[in-house]
Amino acid sequence: MALDAVDVSKHVTGPAGRIDILDSVTLRVAYGESLAIVGASGSGKTTLLGLLAGLDTPSSGRIHMDGHPLHDGDEETRAALRRQLVGFVFQSFHLMPALSAEENVMLPLELDGATEARSRAREALDAVGLTPRRGHFPHQLSGGEQQRVALARAFVNQPRILFADEPTGNLDRHTGSDVCDLLFQLNHAHATTLVMVTHDVSLAERCMHVAELDEGRLREPA
Repeated sequence: MALDAVDVSKHVTGPAGRIDILDSVTLRVAYGESLAIVGASGSGKTTLLGLLAGLDTPSSGRIHMDGHPLHDGDEETRAALRRQLVGFVFQSFHLMPALSAEENVMLPLELDGATEARSRAREALDAVGLTPRRGHFPHQLSGGEQQRVALARAFVNQPRILFADEPTGNLDRHTGSDVCDLLFQLNHAHATTLVMVTHDVSLAERCMHVAELDEGRLREPA
């Protein structure tokens, strides 16, 4: 099982007292499957994504990624798992402004000590149709081109699991549709497990499974 979350809850304590964000969420995602997490703003979608990706730990419950426990490991252990297994695509692209498109894609390879980082980055950019733009900096690229660079960076390490947080949220409908097509093409080509948070119903429907959160709880299918 790529991801296995059992009775996961998350709460924080603020000035007004305890705030429950997630309440007893259980879900499983098999290798190669795609899951869309949907729900109203404030329903806990991004919090759940962060827990499944090992960016945070639950207040209670158990989460395993590729059989490795995320709920009781330290940050160093979780970070090592993310480097080994995970790719990320974010709404805001998160490209380094001082690096070219090619250098942005090379970055995770270089941080991991991988060989042939430049040639692998060029292959990844070619796969997203950006070979002519590889020397351009983020401010010289359109929103759709920046998200293509982000996709190339996410897939360059051939992750087993890809997490996407509103990957088309900053794009117009036409550009977002093109980026979605590319995301699913790459996901299929790499046989990657995909977990996505989205408000876009049409995008969610392209996933194999949909999990709807309602005030921190999974809504049962109708």
